[in-house]
Amino acid sequence: MKISNSLPAWTIAAPIVAWLLLAGKAAGLGDALGGVYVALLAAGLFGGVLAAVFHAEVVAHRIGEPYGTLVLAVAVTSIEVALIVSLMIAGGESTTGLARDTVFAAVMLILNGMVGICLLAGGRRHGEQRFNQGGVSAALATLSAIAVLTMVLPNYTTTTPGPSYSSSQLVFIAVVSLVLYGTFVLVQTVRHRDYFLPEVATADEAVHAPPPSAKVMWWSSALLLACLGSVVLLAKSLSPPLEAAVLALGAPKALVGIIIAAVVLLPEGIAAFQAARANRLQTSLNLALGSALASIGLTIPAVAIVSLLNGWTLSLGIDVKSTVLLLLSVIVATISLGNGRTTIMQGMVHVVIFAVYLFITIVP
Repeated sequence: MKISNSLPAWTIAAPIVAWLLLAGKAAGLGDALGGVYVALLAAGLFGGVLAAVFHAEVVAHRIGEPYGTLVLAVAVTSIEVALIVSLMIAGGESTTGLARDTVFAAVMLILNGMVGICLLAGGRRHGEQRFNQGGVSAALATLSAIAVLTMVLPNYTTTTPGPSYSSSQLVFIAVVSLVLYGTFVLVQTVRHRDYFLPEVATADEAVHAPPPSAKVMWWSSALLLACLGSVVLLAKSLSPPLEAAVLALGAPKALVGIIIAAVVLLPEGIAAFQAARANRLQTSLNLALGSALASIGLTIPAVAIVSLLNGWTLSLGIDVKSTVLLLLSVIVATISLGNGRTTIMQGMVHVVIFAVYLFITIVP
């Protein structure tokens, strides 16, 4: 992507159109136009995704790595957390498993789908790609700890029957999740920032282009938040017709959650894919693993607070099938990203695990 000191008109128009479509739906246009308006919402959603990727690149190019990837990961996850919390408050105790399902889907999508496709794309174009192993190892260690503590351990505690923690256990795990994620961000941005920077220079034009002005960067930051907010709300608006289509095909309802999670993560996914193709695998992995960490590290404490304040029992533990897939994903990621070099082989392994996850979800 070419970075300039002026923003293309379409990147400004996309979030405006998306929010106008949301306003139209709230005004009842969706009921009047039916399927036509659903198609317009879908078009607005993908326009918002593409604009979000553009503005994320502008911000990242201005502030540099690894801050740029952290901005996109935290922005997307914060909006996702707000959406989950609002749905929980509106749905009551019947939605106490929503956070678990969303977080697990996000982790599987990122750790296998996003990482696998990026490794395949980069390996196909550049052969062998290199990255800084120190940063990736830190991210995987943190991700493994938080994932197991939040989604596996609740099935085996005895104070309360699984898949739930007691109130004191939930508070403790929420604090631990925040401590682990906060420590990771500190390491990534301050203490060991060099672990998350590319080891070799890249010839990518966007990297070496002059950075945008501060004014353009601030406009892109505001437009990025507008794009991400519209993407999440449009995904929520498209959920009912999507659910109806999935049920009409005879597929399990769990597939709807995966599709919505994929749409919400699409801005990060496209940015990571573009970075891998440009031989910036370190940036790609920073985006992917940082998104997975933010998804767990911010979501679990937020929903824990909501559950405790409302006196709900929060279901966190995943079933045995999901546990096997999660542990397999963590083990394979640790091995495939364990020597600082990747080829299409590692990418294919992750993509196959992701395909198995999707197939087992549809055909349980």
